[in-house]
Amino acid sequence: MNDHGGATRLIRCAAAAHGNPLIGTTRQDSATIAMRDIYAIGDLQGCQTSFEQLLERLPQDADLWLAGDLINRGPRSLDTLRQVIALGERVTTVLGNHDLHLLAVAAGVRQAHGSDTLDDILNAPDRDALIDWVRRQPLAHLARGHLMVHAGVLPQWDAEQVVSLARDVETQLRGDDWKTFLSRMFGNQPDQWQPDLSDEDRRRLTINALTRMRFCSADGRIDFKIKEGADASTETLKPWFDAPGRRTAGVTMVFGHWSALGLVMRENILGLDTGCVWGGKLTAVKLADSPAGRELIQIDCPQIRDPLTFADKKRSKMKTADKAEDALKAAKAEKLDKFGKVEKAARKLEKAAKAEKADKADKGTKRKAE
Repeated sequence: MNDHGGATRLIRCAAAAHGNPLIGTTRQDSATIAMRDIYAIGDLQGCQTSFEQLLERLPQDADLWLAGDLINRGPRSLDTLRQVIALGERVTTVLGNHDLHLLAVAAGVRQAHGSDTLDDILNAPDRDALIDWVRRQPLAHLARGHLMVHAGVLPQWDAEQVVSLARDVETQLRGDDWKTFLSRMFGNQPDQWQPDLSDEDRRRLTINALTRMRFCSADGRIDFKIKEGADASTETLKPWFDAPGRRTAGVTMVFGHWSALGLVMRENILGLDTGCVWGGKLTAVKLADSPAGRELIQIDCPQIRDPLTFADKKRSKMKTADKAEDALKAAKAEKLDKFGKVEKAARKLEKAAKAEKADKADKGTKRKAE
């Protein structure tokens, strides 16, 4: 699509169709779409050719739910983004970690990675309109008994709380100060839900759960290290959807993000990231009230990235980061140890001085008595 002005007009028209130019919300059930078929689609990651092939196999009047990570790593991020926007009101997407990364790079608060394929968006003549559209998309979408997020939800949250937490973050992303907001949102702490978190900590945790999480503990602590599939579970860390007592069990969760997990189709779980950019498949599932009514459609994808090479690089970076963290902990421990020794020596000197003072006072008392 070379008509950049036309693409910008499509962005404006698509937003206006929702009743407010470029303003969206975390959407919930609407009577106007209640009878349309809905197909939920996994991570696109800039693989526009595969997306086009998938669209050819879907009904043209169906609504499309996109599970986030529209762009990055694939070869055609700009074209993919423009095509999604051009689909207008048919499309509901949630933001993924790669989409937020794009916003942060565009805002100048984060460096691009060597593996990014975002330059075509960042250098596009309609860049500002594209970025504006992305930052106004929701982080969660609840409709017809299905809750869609990019990655996962913590076990302590029910569906309504997920929507509320997401809306709070969305308000910040859509505000005038969105760049400052993003500059404070990246990081792994806090990694556990507490009702009394500060606003900033709560929003960072919300983003990490909805866009990055794979494994967590029963008490809602997120693990950021394990990238493998469900068989990498430990005694304390389970896939977030298998966390005991998960309060969203009453709705069907729709998510992407986790290509190592592959396709998951349970009664109330739909995991749709099947590794399109890694040479896997691009997956669409027709949503239904019961598993029997679902329809699975998949497209074989060319391998754009080598998952083994990428995983090796990630592991190397993680090892380097772990070594740096261990070195920092050791330095802190050594510093504390030295401080402890100095403090202990100071206490001894203080004790000796007090004893000497007491001894002198005692001798003075004896001389007076004599």
